[in-house]
Amino acid sequence: MENKLVVFKNKGIRRILHNEEWWFVVQDVVLALIDSKDPKQYIQRMKRRDPELAKGWVQIVHTLPIETTGGVQRMLCANTEGLFRIIQSIPSPKAEPFKRWLAKVGYERVQEIEDPELASKRTKAIYRAKGYSDAWIEKWMRGIVVRDELTDEWQKRGIKEDPEYAILTAEISKATFGITPSEYKKVKGLKRHNLRDHMTDLESIFSMLGEAATTEIAR
Repeated sequence: MENKLVVFKNKGIRRILHNEEWWFVVQDVVLALIDSKDPKQYIQRMKRRDPELAKGWVQIVHTLPIETTGGVQRMLCANTEGLFRIIQSIPSPKAEPFKRWLAKVGYERVQEIEDPELASKRTKAIYRAKGYSDAWIEKWMRGIVVRDELTDEWQKRGIKEDPEYAILTAEISKATFGITPSEYKKVKGLKRHNLRDHMTDLESIFSMLGEAATTEIAR
């Protein structure tokens, strides 16, 4: 259950990997934030209080198979974005820290739009906190710029992001490293982690070289 359960507020939140992202059981999250013992009834009352949430419910909530002690059951699940929207409709003191955090994140995002340099500084701070060196961070950020230049060239030629980006990226990786990104992840023992975040200095340099060369060839 290690990959299917997270602990939040001393409550077990069940989850499932769906379309390459985690989806969480809505009633588990609601139960962790309210005092009621009947989260299903609370969810119905919440939707009546918030007509806009009810209107978009089918877009943010999916019924997915969840492993339970009684076997697999289909339960209402939402991804991280959907959960944030649901939490906004919960008038509970336990939900207030999340609402304040969302407001702070929203404010920071507006600041970054007005001053893009702030986004760069925050990104560096996040990676430093994770233990990466400044030299590694600079290469990582330069790699993002090189990648953006490549995708800009692809867009000019009518390349659609999915699945064509994935196909072309796999070809670049095979030409550079001899294996596709998915094979590369297996070599490094990664699952949903970002491959770029786990590259050495040399790997980052070769990756940039492969993408920069592809950009020049495309031009």
